[in-house]
Amino acid sequence: MSRFVVDCGAVLHLASEGIEIAAEHELLAPTLLRSQTLSALHEAVHRGEIAPDVARDRLTRIQAIPIRLLGDAVLRRRAWDLAEQLRWAETYDAEYVALTQLQADAFVTLDTELARRIEGIVPTATIESLRTV
Repeated sequence: MSRFVVDCGAVLHLASEGIEIAAEHELLAPTLLRSQTLSALHEAVHRGEIAPDVARDRLTRIQAIPIRLLGDAVLRRRAWDLAEQLRWAETYDAEYVALTQLQADAFVTLDTELARRIEGIVPTATIESLRTV
């Protein structure tokens, strides 16, 4: 079994494309994923990019994706230390990276800039790595 940390962009993509996750994979994310996906979809509706019913459908799809959400003190402490080490003001991305370090094999993000910034810190994987065959 492979364990992958997935970020908001990856989860939104999984939901919008209806991608099925291979049974041998376990998905993990920090608890902040719930708020990030909710906000990202609401913002897209507010900007007129998607219809409200489409956004609600994607929220339902996201809730159906088996993602183990974690947010204990160890994760928060590690995220803080990473943000300090990497000189990041915000800790949001650091939570994903910290969770990958602590519990996963690789981090799945569609954010190419973030992937570049964490090169050598944690392994990354493509969204295609999650698909069923």
